Amino acid sequence: MLELQLRGDYIELDKLLKAVGLVESGGRARMLIAAGEVKVDGQVELRKTAKIRAGQVVDFAGQQVRVVSPA
Repeated sequence: MLELQLRGDYIELDKLLKAVGLVESGGRARMLIAAGEVKVDGQVELRKTAKIRAGQVVDFAGQQVRVVSPA
């Protein structure tokens, strides 16, 4: 499982996928989210700019990303 440490209160879902290297561009991330390929906390998330906060887990392409609080 990958971890992403927040810099603020949240990160938008499309930006998270790009930040951890699961997609090569924000456009690709938005396309995959709209196609229902991404889950947040086990539920399909269709909002491209959904606010992902500490404690949430994003699933995509067999990878999981846990979002953790800033240091």
